[in-house]
Amino acid sequence: MFPKLKPGIKGKKELIVDVKDTAANYGSGLVDVFATPAMIALMENAAHSSLQDYLSEGFLTVGSEVNIRHIKATPAGKKVWVVSELMKVQDKKLTFHVEAFDEDGKIGFGTHTRYIVEKAGFMANL
Repeated sequence: MFPKLKPGIKGKKELIVDVKDTAANYGSGLVDVFATPAMIALMENAAHSSLQDYLSEGFLTVGSEVNIRHIKATPAGKKVWVVSELMKVQDKKLTFHVEAFDEDGKIGFGTHTRYIVEKAGFMANL
């Protein structure tokens, strides 16, 4: 259905941790460190944006599952980046390995699942 989609497609996104990206701001904690939900959002962004050149017009992907470990805190002001790699394609189901890093090393890792959907039909079924 999407012959260009093959394991090995990689994505990368980065940012400088701002106050808006912290656990204290997200409400997921009380300190000014990179929030786990912000890390997961960056991971999803890397995965979905890596596919844009491989999908037909009118199609997109939606996230459906994350299995992530956040293993190290990153203070505001530090650079973080995430990398994604498409590991498995099963019809419309796409499985990614994702990793997050800051200037001192790995801060998180796991898997992320996305599904290919036709945008108009997806929105009509809401």
